[in-house]
Amino acid sequence: MPRAPSSRQLIEPRPNRSGPALHTDYWTAVRTRDASFDGTFYYGVITTGIYCRPSCHARLPKRENVEFHDTTKSAERAGFRPCKRCKPDAPPLSRQHAETIAHACRLIEQSEDPPSLAALAHVANLSASHFHRVFKSVTGLTPKDYAAAHRHQQVRTLLPARQSITATIHEAGFNASSRFYADATDYLGMTPTAYRAGGKDTALRFALGQCSLGAILVAASDKGIAAILLGDEPAVLLRDLEDRFANANLIGGDATFEDVVAKVVGLVERPETQFDLPLDVRGTAFQHRVWQALRQIPAGSTASYSDIANRIGMPKAVRAVAAACAANNIAVAIPCHRVVRSDGALSGYRWGIDRKRELLKRESSG
Repeated sequence: MPRAPSSRQLIEPRPNRSGPALHTDYWTAVRTRDASFDGTFYYGVITTGIYCRPSCHARLPKRENVEFHDTTKSAERAGFRPCKRCKPDAPPLSRQHAETIAHACRLIEQSEDPPSLAALAHVANLSASHFHRVFKSVTGLTPKDYAAAHRHQQVRTLLPARQSITATIHEAGFNASSRFYADATDYLGMTPTAYRAGGKDTALRFALGQCSLGAILVAASDKGIAAILLGDEPAVLLRDLEDRFANANLIGGDATFEDVVAKVVGLVERPETQFDLPLDVRGTAFQHRVWQALRQIPAGSTASYSDIANRIGMPKAVRAVAAACAANNIAVAIPCHRVVRSDGALSGYRWGIDRKRELLKRESSG
């Protein structure tokens, strides 16, 4: 029978602190093997003399045999030794994975041809299937999708400064122009030629108006709604549109477009209604994933930034999710107003916190 540890330095669960432990306790984290608590505390098992991470998959001990410690040193001073299974005295597995995948991302970015899955897994010293799962859990993308997104980002960066579109495509890592052109418009929001010219010859119809929330600007390409902007001053909204498409051909909306604007205003007045107009959504692969998750939040409901991060399979990307919400150009139709803080309080909103509060009020009473 192992000798019970002595000189124990214990800590009590702190259920009211902010972060992942809000409204829960350490024992719940141990019982559910919640990896989000790894590094926050450690638990020692009196009957074995071993201490573990909360996420350890060893057999669950009885509650009365468990002690909590805030550091590994505290657990070891109390007489516990580290578990050989979860290795609590080593860097957290999440950090190890993050470092491994960061290295893999640099390899992808620096290679002329995207490395194969097998090659990346070999460098990471993981099996191909395990590496694929870890890569997607950390980045939210598969290695193949990450490589494609990087190449398209390179094109976006290089195009404005290059004379030859073909040379730019090859410099960005595409072996064949056809592979790039297959989905170029989806990534750039326009043809490569127009993008290089800063949107020149790209037609955007727009209209300014008033709604119950103030000034509103609606802009659309041939693909769909590209912007719904809200504010106090119409002139400010128009300058915002002009800055985003400095060389685009901005066309005042005709009578047909006024019907589109009327539908958008109707959505603002009743944000719980179904909106069936197509959207021309432009952003990075990550932003697209966040915005798609936002559109799946039911009217009258809210979700936290952490909820959205979990839904897209990237629980650690809370700040990146918040940034994607702030970058959203299509108010209400992509409902970033439905995202709140973890405690339910309203967080920032690109078009003003009062508008966010009013939109949520309308949905809850609709």
